Amino acid sequence: MDLKVTSLERTLVDLFDKPGLGGGWEEIWRSLESVEFYDVNEVIEYALLLKKASTIAKVGYFLERNAERLLISGSDLQLLKKAKPKQPHYMDKKLKGRLVKQWNLIVPEKIHRKTWGEVL
Repeated sequence: MDLKVTSLERTLVDLFDKPGLGGGWEEIWRSLESVEFYDVNEVIEYALLLKKASTIAKVGYFLERNAERLLISGSDLQLLKKAKPKQPHYMDKKLKGRLVKQWNLIVPEKIHRKTWGEVL
């Protein structure tokens, strides 16, 4: 039996490119945040390879929000910022949100503030 696998880095980018495959934004975000380490160069390289400004902005926004934990530098993020959308793009057209200017990305408030309820 052939079994196709993918790296964590490619999975991260692919989920932001096709979020419908990931079970919803909360599940995507929480799953990606549960990973301790990503090869940031591989994430950036693959995101730029797709040449989709909206996907690049989503990936950049996620990396920026997790920069300290993932040890991501500003120069890493600059590579993505150069390829961000020229006009604001919705992270999810079905959800209202706030404009995050540095990525030209309209991010749903639920994601930006991480307002999903956690059971303690």
